Amino acid sequence: DRSLLPVTPTIAMASAAPADQVNPVAVGAAVPHVDVFDEEMKTVDFHSIFAGKKGVLIGVPGAFTPTCSATHVPGYIKQREALQAKGIEVVACISVNDKFVMSEWAKAMGTEGKVRMLADQSAELSRALGVADSRYVAGLGSVRCRRFAMIIEDNVIKTVKVEEPKEVEGATCSFAPDILTVL
Repeated sequence: DRSLLPVTPTIAMASAAPADQVNPVAVGAAVPHVDVFDEEMKTVDFHSIFAGKKGVLIGVPGAFTPTCSATHVPGYIKQREALQAKGIEVVACISVNDKFVMSEWAKAMGTEGKVRMLADQSAELSRALGVADSRYVAGLGSVRCRRFAMIIEDNVIKTVKVEEPKEVEGATCSFAPDILTVL
């Protein structure tokens, strides 16, 4: 009887190629219709956030992570007035985290009225924007959002700044001062 034979465990080896190839959407592309969760844990069509508005979308690898919590998001909170002076009506942040984590992170960061915190639970939005990545997220799980910033006007992407994977603990082009220079 084969059912009594010992079972040899199989170990799946990770492929050398990443599960997600980062290929950001092009300038001039429209933002997708994808459902995300806002800081109140309500479902929101991402497309509705920038409809008729000029804004900045930032993406971060994870809520409560060092660079995201100490520098990236706080920079946009601190620069909110400077961004508004340059015509920015909305600043939103996405991360591949569940809605409960993003809601608590929004409270902890004091983002209310300054930065919309959006949970991209299944990385659907990150994939649609071409910024889903699994190459540099050791310790963060599987697929995460690459650190980036986009300027969006009435749902059309005007500027795309994506960090290289080695920049998990820092950034070179997606922080608030970087975006202020191109507005």
